[in-house]
Amino acid sequence: MERREVLLEKMTRREFRERLQRGDIKAAIIATGSIEQHLEHLAMEHDIASATYIAQKVAYRLYPQVVVTVPMNIGISEHWMWALGTLSAKPGSWLSVLFDATESLVRHGVKKVLILNGHAGNSAPVKGILRQWQLYFARMHPGSNLQFANYWDFIPKELADEVLETKRFPGHGQEFETAIALYAFPDNVRQEVVTDQDDKEPSLATAEKGKLLVEKTVEEVAKFVAAMIEGKVTMATE
Repeated sequence: MERREVLLEKMTRREFRERLQRGDIKAAIIATGSIEQHLEHLAMEHDIASATYIAQKVAYRLYPQVVVTVPMNIGISEHWMWALGTLSAKPGSWLSVLFDATESLVRHGVKKVLILNGHAGNSAPVKGILRQWQLYFARMHPGSNLQFANYWDFIPKELADEVLETKRFPGHGQEFETAIALYAFPDNVRQEVVTDQDDKEPSLATAEKGKLLVEKTVEEVAKFVAAMIEGKVTMATE
């Protein structure tokens, strides 16, 4: 019986090769995030953990068409370096690794790639160069389709307004992110510290709120990736 694995790093070369040769694999999601402070109560892996969690849920929903990979777990986080433990990459080197990971997938024949981001600090650098990358892939690898999005871009504002007391998202370690963590990976939340810190907004979060937000995000990202696979979402080539 074939393993229902979606994380590329967990596959053997044979498993990946056979799925690719059968034509099962149609697209890939590259998860990006950060290792940085998230107030006193959330684990520093929150951003990359969130993006990876959602990406994997999407891949299982669309199995066996989608694989997920995490080429690096740190992000562009110079603005949080005052907090001990934060890891930060320079934009140039970070973007180089991200590009190389994308090109590796495309060269293997996985030409439809979504970069799904979970850290706001990564967004502007990618958006600033994404058009150049898309033009390169269109010219060098015809049929390619590279897209970028933050996972919270898929959450309808009306849902966030209904679920969140603060009506703010994504925020940083606040109600939104804390709710995501309480639902997706509760071990990453130091419950005894949530109210024992200056910032009280995280105490508004609940796992039930996180469930509503995560499930909607997975649903919408899955629709987006499916549309990429079907050729309904494409990148401009001019």
